[in-house]
Amino acid sequence: MEGVLYLVGLLLVLGSQLLVSSSYSKYKKIKNKATISGFDVAREILDKNGLNDIHIVETNGNLTDHYDPSRKVVRLSKDIFHGTSIASMAVAAHECGHALQDKDGYKFMRIRAALVPTVNISTRAGYIALVIGLLFSSKNLALFGVALLAVMLLFQLVTLPVEFNASNRAKKELNKMEKVSSKEEDGVSKMLLAAALTYVASVINEALQIFRLLLIASNSNRRR
Repeated sequence: MEGVLYLVGLLLVLGSQLLVSSSYSKYKKIKNKATISGFDVAREILDKNGLNDIHIVETNGNLTDHYDPSRKVVRLSKDIFHGTSIASMAVAAHECGHALQDKDGYKFMRIRAALVPTVNISTRAGYIALVIGLLFSSKNLALFGVALLAVMLLFQLVTLPVEFNASNRAKKELNKMEKVSSKEEDGVSKMLLAAALTYVASVINEALQIFRLLLIASNSNRRR
């Protein structure tokens, strides 16, 4: 049973990653009609929302784009930063969506940020408690470890509305720019949906893994 749960979770994550990769590969080959780069899109969205102080910088890697709330910086990967594709437009707008959340004090973004230190500590402590509990056949300690690890599931659940809301903001801002055709809007929506589904898959996978560890911990006394 434990092996099946692990395999199902793994397949979900791999499938979602494949989906976003294929969507990105498709839409990065389609130029947007306005021929504006990801940098241009991000700069226009930020400036129109009074976020002139937020910098946009190029970062290494593929799809490593993110908004850094501590430094107030939007980081875009090379292809997104310079690219004039539908994918570049969608990803850049999405990251600006996070900057807008930060400006508005979006509740779930604040909760997620507040959870980060707790998640880091509870994850480390959870694995230590789980391993020790299993080694010494201590069911209670092993279950305590699983409970600590479940904080990660809470973190990922909170991440879902943050990501979906950023995508909704991105689509609204692109519409305001009046540089996106109806056909391009469809491409942007599909690109953003594929990316969002990776977070959904991560939540389901985390839930399955917690359940798997719960089964293992519950059976720890029987393995003496």
